Amino acid sequence: MNFYEHTIITRQDTSPSEIKQLTEKYKKIIEKKDGEIVKTENWGLMYLSHMIKNNRKGSYIHFKIKANGETIAELEKNEAIDKKLLRYLTVKVKKLDIDTNYFSKKENIEKKQDNKK
Repeated sequence: MNFYEHTIITRQDTSPSEIKQLTEKYKKIIEKKDGEIVKTENWGLMYLSHMIKNNRKGSYIHFKIKANGETIAELEKNEAIDKKLLRYLTVKVKKLDIDTNYFSKKENIEKKQDNKK
């Protein structure tokens, strides 16, 4: 099994309930193919660096996955035909960083760093 970080960007007009449905849909695909979701992060609505399919913003969802290449191929095949998604990206990593949440509020990050000292 390999480790992957996988991020999807949904359209800006996607409701929170639809985002939850998309998250569950892709979790089921991964688990059906013997993969494991280690952590899921909802990064929220953010501006895109450039317009994608007439959208200036997108909702980001990030998965940390333990799976094989076949699982990732099936996941990306399903995402390619999903009209609610703008983009997706999968990166193979050597080790998953499950402690750091890079898009949490700045105060929360500072508190965590103070607690580690």
